[in-house]
Amino acid sequence: MANARVVEPEWLDELPVEDPRAVRSRRDLRRVNRLMSNVSVVAGELVRHLGDRGAQIAELGAGDGTFALRVARRIRPAGVTLLDRAPVVSDETLATFAAAGSPASVVRADAIAWMRDDGKRHDAIFVNLFLHHLGGEALAELLALAARRADLFVACEPRRSAFALTGSRLLGLIGCNDVTRHDAVVSVRAGFRDGEITAMWPDVAAWEIEERARGLFSHSFVAARR
Repeated sequence: MANARVVEPEWLDELPVEDPRAVRSRRDLRRVNRLMSNVSVVAGELVRHLGDRGAQIAELGAGDGTFALRVARRIRPAGVTLLDRAPVVSDETLATFAAAGSPASVVRADAIAWMRDDGKRHDAIFVNLFLHHLGGEALAELLALAARRADLFVACEPRRSAFALTGSRLLGLIGCNDVTRHDAVVSVRAGFRDGEITAMWPDVAAWEIEERARGLFSHSFVAARR
């Protein structure tokens, strides 16, 4: 496969949220996240850096909120912000956050616009399978804004490799629909490797940074302010 990132539109982003294929694909993604162990990656980094001090955390590109809910169950934050351009967070999911002692609020906004305009800081901002949607300039701006808005930033993204690309083409074997199968291939081509995110992070000297492969298919980036 080509070495350079290739960012292309994903079908799920273009379908109406209530479209049956979109609903099915979001369900597929919950299974894919489990296969990739992305919750363990993100929650593990949040616990390592934040402990159990009742942090305020935010997820960019939160979708239906179930990924953040699984993270919150492990770290028990004091509050969770779920941000998405088209959130589909159910009342049941919000009630589950509240019952776990981690009330969540939903923000419908573009992530970059929100971080430009909203002055609220968070102890941590995290993303799961989100950064790869962004091309160079947009990604650089989002990372710069995240560095201003939080003291910890955690990302778990697709790894751009021949092995991961092969895996993405086999998702039909576990019953994933056409949207998920298409988007998985696109995601890997737009994914990350080596120190690509670190190279775009601002003022690297002020942060402890770790960027590396995780598991078979994932790539993580963690920046903690010194």
